[in-house]
Amino acid sequence: MSDTTRGIVHLAVYDTYADWETGHTTAHLAQRGYEIRTVALSAGTTVTTMGGVRIQPDLALADLDPADSSLLILTGAHLWDAGDSLAPFAAKARAFLEAGVPVAAICGATAGLAREGLLDGRTHTSAAPYYLAQTGYEGGEGYVEADAVTDGDLITAGPTEPVAFAREVFARLDTYKPDVLDAWYRLFHDSDASAFPVLAAAAETGDA
Repeated sequence: MSDTTRGIVHLAVYDTYADWETGHTTAHLAQRGYEIRTVALSAGTTVTTMGGVRIQPDLALADLDPADSSLLILTGAHLWDAGDSLAPFAAKARAFLEAGVPVAAICGATAGLAREGLLDGRTHTSAAPYYLAQTGYEGGEGYVEADAVTDGDLITAGPTEPVAFAREVFARLDTYKPDVLDAWYRLFHDSDASAFPVLAAAAETGDA
């Protein structure tokens, strides 16, 4: 890791990966000095996203050690609800949380975590309460109707909230100062033009 790298963020990739759900998160983390590395079940197999984009993963899931990571991101995919092929990613999320390393899950990935039992006893959100209820999990009392939720080291969000998801990640990693993060969210979520000068000033002075 170079002196200019703030850390490594691992992005889980698999077939039917929902392209739009993590774009804000990874793009802005990369701009802020994080190295983004993709992780798949097998590093030698090309992954095809829902949008038809082909990704050659950086490493295999079995080789991913939480000690080498700042964050694990799990995005939505049809495969989360089509069997248990992605269950190893949920198991890896358990290892991350047990090691005190944050996990951020959006859309169908929240159902995978629910099946793994990781939402039981934690405040969380997803697409809708009934969606998670179908997993048979026991954490329904912790469900919150919110764009995105952070409970300690776990971040969850529904499929329509990629910007709120990114905001929670940035807050957890202290990527931006609070006033800059607020401006970032107002610009990208609310199209609030008054937020742009705040971001521009922070970029110019390096005081983000």
